[in-house]
Amino acid sequence: MKTIKYSLSLGLLLSLASCADDQIVDFKTEKPESIAQYEYLNAYDALKTYIDRSASPDFKLGIALSASDFLKGEVVRTMAISNFDEMTAGNAMKYASCVNDKGDMDFGTVEKFVSAAQAAGITIYGHTLAWHAQQNNKYLNSLIQPIIIPGVPDSSGNKYLHIVNPTATNNWDGQLYCKLLSNLRQGQKYNLSFRAKAESPFNLNLWVMTAGSEDKYGIPEVSISDEWDDYSVSFTPDYENGQNLKLVFGHYAGWWDIDNMVLTADGDTENLIDNGDFETGETTNWEKYSWHAFTYSVETESSSGGSGGYCLKITNTTKQTDNWRAQAWYKLSEPLLAGVEYTLTAMGKASEPYSSAVFLQCEATGAQEYKPSLDFEQTWGEVKISFTLENSDKDKVTLNFGDFVGTLFLDNVKLVESGSNKNLIDNSDFEAGNVNGWNSNGYHSLSEEGEGYVSGGTPDQIIEKTPEEKKEILTGAMNSWIEGMMKSTAGYVTAWDVVNEAISGSGDDGEGFYPLQSASNVSAEDAKNNFYWQDYLGSEDYVRVVVAAARKYYAENGGTNPLKLFVNDYNLESDWDDNQKVKSLVHWIKKWEADGVTKIDGIGTQMHVSCYANAATQKSKEDHVVKMFEILAESGKLVKISELDMGYIDENNTSVKTENMTEAQHKAMAEYYKFIVKKYFEIIPAAQQYGITQWCATDAPSDSGWRGGEPVGLWDSNYSRKHTYAGFADGLAGK
Repeated sequence: MKTIKYSLSLGLLLSLASCADDQIVDFKTEKPESIAQYEYLNAYDALKTYIDRSASPDFKLGIALSASDFLKGEVVRTMAISNFDEMTAGNAMKYASCVNDKGDMDFGTVEKFVSAAQAAGITIYGHTLAWHAQQNNKYLNSLIQPIIIPGVPDSSGNKYLHIVNPTATNNWDGQLYCKLLSNLRQGQKYNLSFRAKAESPFNLNLWVMTAGSEDKYGIPEVSISDEWDDYSVSFTPDYENGQNLKLVFGHYAGWWDIDNMVLTADGDTENLIDNGDFETGETTNWEKYSWHAFTYSVETESSSGGSGGYCLKITNTTKQTDNWRAQAWYKLSEPLLAGVEYTLTAMGKASEPYSSAVFLQCEATGAQEYKPSLDFEQTWGEVKISFTLENSDKDKVTLNFGDFVGTLFLDNVKLVESGSNKNLIDNSDFEAGNVNGWNSNGYHSLSEEGEGYVSGGTPDQIIEKTPEEKKEILTGAMNSWIEGMMKSTAGYVTAWDVVNEAISGSGDDGEGFYPLQSASNVSAEDAKNNFYWQDYLGSEDYVRVVVAAARKYYAENGGTNPLKLFVNDYNLESDWDDNQKVKSLVHWIKKWEADGVTKIDGIGTQMHVSCYANAATQKSKEDHVVKMFEILAESGKLVKISELDMGYIDENNTSVKTENMTEAQHKAMAEYYKFIVKKYFEIIPAAQQYGITQWCATDAPSDSGWRGGEPVGLWDSNYSRKHTYAGFADGLAGK
């Protein structure tokens, strides 16, 4: 295909000079390569000259652009002033562009944009006051977080067993044992866990003595470090009537400490060690042989008894129907092995009791295996499971808690292979002050927070805000945002997308129409990235709150002209559901206005459409554009095509990039533009014709986040006119 250059007529350049002579940037005047085919474009005047103002006196032709580009005073500014009545800022007037993580608002760019528009004599259409996307989620979620009243640690401190062995001799010369509450059974799997530290690292041996006074050696030894840490081993006796559990350390000279000993039969919760936490302050049930030289006693820690410092804090703000919709996971450096037993232990607590499902996942394929849950209580305690994998491809350990609203705390996480003490989780105690290796999705966040283990005392008190409290707080936040925006625009902006994209594209609200979008009916990724005000303010009050605030603060900040408030949405022209979305929007507007106070002036239809090579498909699209206009006309509301742009879909149902477009395809798009614009004027009564805004002035660059590389503009990337310019102008002229 030949590269085509279109030119602007000399007459148009002269007209530009008369209206903004200090801002003119020369447009290209290079003749098209095929003058016979493209010279007709030179005969076209500026777009806004084609509007019959006598028939549509209030109609405004608009263009979407970057506020910063307009403020530069270059080609974008010239294009806008010469061709259009009104501008819509792409992002500058949205919440996330003006509100930071602390809720501070900066309307500097908005104020400059308004001043520049006033000087140029072009109006601004406000986009947008309320939306679920491009919000400052961090700030908004912080407003409705629960109140946490810190618990009080036990002033006496945690108690543990302190053992001092003066001389390293034979291993059996250092044996401390306790009589178990019930004898061990042959073939039954047992799980032993404890906390320990030592003056210097050493290997602790664990033996069992049977009722017949015979020592058994089947428990793996444990390497004790010089810092408090959590340890666990699993074993299955090949003997009957194991009566005493022995700690064997005669080969080690020095002191060492042990605490929180728990021995359970697999699948059971009963601790077979009666005094394993030593909180009575006594050594009850623990004995040594009389000829052993070591000493032992119960000591008290001055701290809370844990590692102190940091732990992992996981907050989930929205309850989901499925637990997998909110997850936290750790990516292992290598996959776990099938048929091998692993034990996962940690210290944990939760804002309320909760059993978190555990997935073992494969990051590459998504394959997963469910495992037993970790049971969290409201006070710090050990959580633990053991499992054996079916396949050797799992490299992610995942906690699921989508059906839980609250906060989980996790510390000293340990994943070990049976018979080994090597922790497969590197960042397990979070003492580096980060969550490296840990990730999340769903409606929650990961953070590091100093917690420590609390033994005794009182737990943190978590006070969740009620739905009524959240509604009141967020209503205030919405009012503050709208008040700030209205102050910055000072009455100059008289028309707004008051609520943007509120209607869902599926489902049933109970009356045969689509419900509002909600964190509960969108993808997990959308729910994570967006803030659905309607989930807190209510499906009906959401719009009422925003409309009331807009009218109040507009009037209080210099607004004297009539304020026009639009509800804006996309896919209103959809043929796949026979325009169900526009029908649903009209239905919801009636519900919002049923209070007798709320008034919505207009409906904005975005119309991000495509022209189809398939004739039957294109006919269906056009028929439903007509149906949409008929429904909008019948609503009695002002009607605005708010975001018109167009791509092209070929015979293979593939989107065609600008560089591959043929002349026939460009002309087909021009005809579809003409069709849409003409039908707007034919079907929408003059009194309801607010205007049309072209969303893309030029074709999209290949790296654009919006329809990247597509022929969406009326001009090409060099601001030379395209066939679509002519089609748009002909539609305005009613040709």
